Amino acid sequence: MGGRFFSELDRRVGWLLEAAAFTSSLLVVGLMLFLVLARYVFGWSVVGLLELIMLFGMWLYMLGALIASRRNEHLVVDFVELQITDDRIKLMHKALVSLITFVICLFFVVLAYRMLAWGLRRPQSTPGMGIPLWLPQASIMLAAVGCSCYSLRDLLKAVAGLCGVGCGSRQLKEEH
Repeated sequence: MGGRFFSELDRRVGWLLEAAAFTSSLLVVGLMLFLVLARYVFGWSVVGLLELIMLFGMWLYMLGALIASRRNEHLVVDFVELQITDDRIKLMHKALVSLITFVICLFFVVLAYRMLAWGLRRPQSTPGMGIPLWLPQASIMLAAVGCSCYSLRDLLKAVAGLCGVGCGSRQLKEEH
């Protein structure tokens, strides 16, 4: 029951992340196209449009990082992992890498929280459109929390594999 719940939750969160990233992509491309047309075809100078593009671009980058983390498609250096032939040692290596990633993500959460809290205590905004700076900072906070959750998921899977609960060497072989 618990596995089914988390699987359904992951599916829904994944859909939401991809929809938000798609919307951000459309907004970035559409606003950039409008900016180019306005500036070079019509000779208009639209104040603050770059600020809006950067806001949606920031959300797009952070959502992309979160989607990559969810799919386990982020960049990895797997030289050591490829040299390991024993399945148990591979699982131990995966658990160690997952633990290190989780600790780094927690550090990222602390830094993102401090930045967002500072931005809310001392509100600042962009000069052209007056967009509050906590809006792009919130995307960093979301990515930090989300990546931490996914790194915890990876850590728990690796530990479960080591304990022989739920996943084992068969799942490890399926992933590679």
